[in-house]
Amino acid sequence: MDISKITVNYHSSIRLDVGKILYFDPFKIENSANDADYIFISHDHYDHFSVEDINKVITNSTVLIVPEKMEDKALGAFADKKIIPVKQEEEYEVDGIKFETVSAYNKLKPFHSKKDGWCGFIVEADGERVYYAGDTDITKEASNVKCDVAMVPIGGTYTMNSKDAAKLVNIIKPKVAIPVHYGSIIGTIGDADKFKGLVDKDIRVEVKIK
Repeated sequence: MDISKITVNYHSSIRLDVGKILYFDPFKIENSANDADYIFISHDHYDHFSVEDINKVITNSTVLIVPEKMEDKALGAFADKKIIPVKQEEEYEVDGIKFETVSAYNKLKPFHSKKDGWCGFIVEADGERVYYAGDTDITKEASNVKCDVAMVPIGGTYTMNSKDAAKLVNIIKPKVAIPVHYGSIIGTIGDADKFKGLVDKDIRVEVKIK
């Protein structure tokens, strides 16, 4: 995949251009693009489900894909949009876009409970599998992911830190790893450097938040 098609807007806010425009957890969008074909929301925390920022990328035909527990909240904010509720560890196809959900949760910390049903996503795009991990620790579900590109949180506190994120990447062995969830609310640029230094040398690391 051409990695230039992946933009990390801020924190964990991702834009993916694969003919269709996909956003993951849009947040702190500077300029209204209103170009989203699909918006994937991993969970309902303010830095991942931001109505203000979704309104900057949404169109009349945008499809929102949200964890099942968020369906009512999403419908309350976007009653006129197509909302697709999803469960963990399932496969879906929506209007030709194939994707899988991966459980995203903390193992010991209280911030993201497994029972909440929060999700990461694996999207098939350009013949490759792109994994957006969401807010997660290193878990058995994440460790079983098969992907070509992995976007993983490294900031610590609410998610994996850079050491565990690198350990996960070294287990699942994508072609490319992109660290996210650092540099603003939590985590520093130094965490990205540490992550890059710990990832196996045969895996390309693209640092997009600098």
